[in-house]
Amino acid sequence: MTIARLIEGRDGVVSCNTGTSVSDAVKLLAEQRIGAVPVLENGKIAGIFSERDVVYQLAQHGPAMLEKTVGEVMTSPPITVDPGTDVLDALGLMTRRRIRHLPVMQGDAMIGFVSIGDLVKHRIERIVAEAEAMRSYIQSA
Repeated sequence: MTIARLIEGRDGVVSCNTGTSVSDAVKLLAEQRIGAVPVLENGKIAGIFSERDVVYQLAQHGPAMLEKTVGEVMTSPPITVDPGTDVLDALGLMTRRRIRHLPVMQGDAMIGFVSIGDLVKHRIERIVAEAEAMRSYIQSA
């Protein structure tokens, strides 16, 4: 299965801009109950702001980091995938690069955003379906 099939029918992507304050971006993460957001600059993907960025900045700068902009603290450049990427390939990329979120890009346009949780959920559902098919096959033989 491809990333395109995985994101098919999803609503828009929650994002923020490079000029958003870290304080506001943290509120956004909490309100949306998400771990990261893509960061846009002039409508184009510039980076990713995640819980990890908050922790690293807090350790380095203390509470003053909340007054910085997301553009100052985000992880950049973002690692991305295209819609044709196989889900298992994307999962492997995330594992190798030790990341948890991938913007899905079609040319210069971001068309989706997937988390490692999305990919693992898909993989588990597939394994469960295959196991059930095997049980059915064995019982009918």
